Amino acid sequence: MYSRFETEITVRPDDIDMNQHVHNSKYLDFVLFARYDQMARCYKMSMDEFLKLGFQWVVKAVTVEFKRPLKLGDLIVVRTWIEEILQSDVRVGFDIIKKENGKLSAGGMFLYSMINGKTGKAEAIPRWIIEKYSI
Repeated sequence: MYSRFETEITVRPDDIDMNQHVHNSKYLDFVLFARYDQMARCYKMSMDEFLKLGFQWVVKAVTVEFKRPLKLGDLIVVRTWIEEILQSDVRVGFDIIKKENGKLSAGGMFLYSMINGKTGKAEAIPRWIIEKYSI
């Protein structure tokens, strides 16, 4: 029902942990970077524009399943898609794929809540925003 978008990222030295592979927390950073990129490039509404309208997206829950490690210099593809839009929440699925071999390194789901920047409380997602994301 919703489009899938991709963002390429190269694994950097500061992504690597003492075991010489990407630290588990960095996978969340990869998805957040991809969503930030995709808001502007794919949905045609940057995070800055969204914030100026008085809204914020905050992470309510995350699920990650790690499959294969990533290492320094790996080129990855972060693929994301909307799974479901609820009253004030959006469930976003993701895959992190090693571009060289097309194999899945991690996959999962983020649950974001839309927050009114003035009240700090969750707010029903307006129809025009749902339409913006329904591509």
